[in-house]
Amino acid sequence: MIADNQPGHIDQIKQTNAGAVYRLIDRFGPISRIELSKKAQLAPASITKIVREMLEAHLVKETEFQEPGSRGRPAVGLVLDTEAWHFLAVRIGNGEITIALRDLSSKMVVEQQFALPPADPEPLLQRIIQLIDQFFVTHQSRLERLTAIAITLPGRVNGQAGIVHRMPFYQVDDMPLGPELELRTGLPVYIQHDICAWTMAESLFGASRDASDVLQVVIDHNVGAGVITGGRLLHGGGATLVEIGHTQVDPWGKLCYCGNHGCLETVASTESMLELAAQRMQASMSSSLHNQPLSIENLCDAALSGDQLACDIITGVGGSIGRILAIMVNLFHPQKVLIGSPLNRAHPILFPAINACIQQQSLPDYGATLSVEPTEFLNQGTMPGAALVKDALYNGSLLIKLLQG
Repeated sequence: MIADNQPGHIDQIKQTNAGAVYRLIDRFGPISRIELSKKAQLAPASITKIVREMLEAHLVKETEFQEPGSRGRPAVGLVLDTEAWHFLAVRIGNGEITIALRDLSSKMVVEQQFALPPADPEPLLQRIIQLIDQFFVTHQSRLERLTAIAITLPGRVNGQAGIVHRMPFYQVDDMPLGPELELRTGLPVYIQHDICAWTMAESLFGASRDASDVLQVVIDHNVGAGVITGGRLLHGGGATLVEIGHTQVDPWGKLCYCGNHGCLETVASTESMLELAAQRMQASMSSSLHNQPLSIENLCDAALSGDQLACDIITGVGGSIGRILAIMVNLFHPQKVLIGSPLNRAHPILFPAINACIQQQSLPDYGATLSVEPTEFLNQGTMPGAALVKDALYNGSLLIKLLQG
């Protein structure tokens, strides 16, 4: 919060204070102006001015509510007015793109999935723009006031510049996705690595909502992490992903696509796990994995039913992840460790293996009270993109644009 009398650029003060007030109304609404002034630590006159502008822009509205402990007339409180405000949330994955229309409460209006083949003669940027145009045309009758576009994807991303440097699956070289979409639509465009956006979603309205310091590890086709420190995403603008997947855990291990040997991703990605299971099944003919297709779901179910081969593989992955997490716990002293993975299906086996390494290898004061928990959301669909828009409203950058019309 920036106080009214604190020196600083007036536009930045207005943006920060407006974003903070919007966040408080979102979190505690219906809330009276008096209570809002106390929580925001702003003068009543400042609250009156900010709220008046939000009311005139139809970003908030008044409603009657009964204050706790009061038996008198209902008070007049403030809540967000989100239904007529929409944004576009986009997720790009391997061979597909999901596009959704959501309102400012993050509620889904409509969602559609399109094929996006990695092998195609047309440049990826042009294909993405064409599919977004197609979505607009198909659903134009449902569009209200469109505020922004939020895009999440795997790869190396500069969120501040809107540049996608590299992507797995697609041939990409410094793709100016953000600038091109802004030029075409006139809307602000927010781009972030999908794991980091997922970490933000958990922090804003998920499993780590009340924690200011969080480590979130994703174990899937790739292995990566997002870090929330002091309530903010680490390295908020540039390369925000914590590349734990390319931390070496076995100097003599398998060659990784990054060029090093024995990276965490070579032992902990879902493909690596299934490859290891296929190899070990040749020496373990009693495993129940022989009787079904080899998949992560079946690997988890076999482990839960006591299959030793499946248990050993998942426990081994947990140990490898836990050793890296112990180092991160010493560095960041988190309140929570979240795991986002299809392996969470076997969390009674995976989580104790991770936690055991954290307890053994991190500082006792840091690891003793730490819990390993599952994420609330999955890294699918467009919910992580909603977090990018919510964050832009909370920090005031998008909110000011909406107030200015």
